[in-house]
Amino acid sequence: MKRNNWLLYATITTIFWGIWGAFIELPEKAGFPATLGYVVWAVMMIPCSLAALYLIKWKLEYDTRSILLGSLVGLLGAGGQLLLFQALRQGPAYIVFPLISLFPILTIALSMLLLKEKASRKHWIGIIVALVAILLLSYQPAGATQSTGSTWLLLSIIVFILWGLQAYVMKFSNNSMKAESIFFYMMITGVMLIPVALMMTDFSTKINWGFKGPYLASMIHVLNAVGALTLVYALRYGKAIIVVPMTGLSPLITIVISLVLYGIFPNPVLIAGMVLAMIGIFLLSD
Repeated sequence: MKRNNWLLYATITTIFWGIWGAFIELPEKAGFPATLGYVVWAVMMIPCSLAALYLIKWKLEYDTRSILLGSLVGLLGAGGQLLLFQALRQGPAYIVFPLISLFPILTIALSMLLLKEKASRKHWIGIIVALVAILLLSYQPAGATQSTGSTWLLLSIIVFILWGLQAYVMKFSNNSMKAESIFFYMMITGVMLIPVALMMTDFSTKINWGFKGPYLASMIHVLNAVGALTLVYALRYGKAIIVVPMTGLSPLITIVISLVLYGIFPNPVLIAGMVLAMIGIFLLSD
């Protein structure tokens, strides 16, 4: 993996996560619960992890510090994913997603304060534009969804914190250990949380075990797993304050695909987000 390819890795993450976002609901709509989708995602991390270790000739770092840092990155990400499922069960997605999508703000703040990262004026304009775009792209109009209590709001805030911390710790870890080792421990912790996802699953309902269930989910979630791997590489060689806002623009890809495949025309808020996203990508990719 070459040092000057951070932009390529960040672009792969953005594109793969955008495609993943466009199709992620298909298995659930076909009767395959999102919690079981987590299980499939965790399993898909395994071949990606093995491929990464193959690139470094299986030289996994297994000292205490590497294990702790890599596991922390994995727990922050996977734990946030599980809490997100619960938040969406209780609260409206049109509030949950915009709140969580702003996690790059926390990553940027920590990277500036603790890692002393700096950016040019052009990059700062790109960061601000990208953050606004992320908020607009995650907008979902109010529907019939009714929220239950206020627990969902607390869970959403926790996910915001977990994912913001994850990106920071991932960058911090990359300064002292191999990206491949980080991803391996991310995979391990993700697999370790599979029992939690199974306990969250309502097996009393009918579950689709056919092609549109676990098999389609595997094809979709492998995109997320590969994107997570390239994100580790992007943060290895690029600045977190630039990489994280850029990869956060993946909903732009999701919206474009949805427009082409499903004929869904975006509302004015999403159109504004798409325009700002393209401007942000241009400014950040310099």
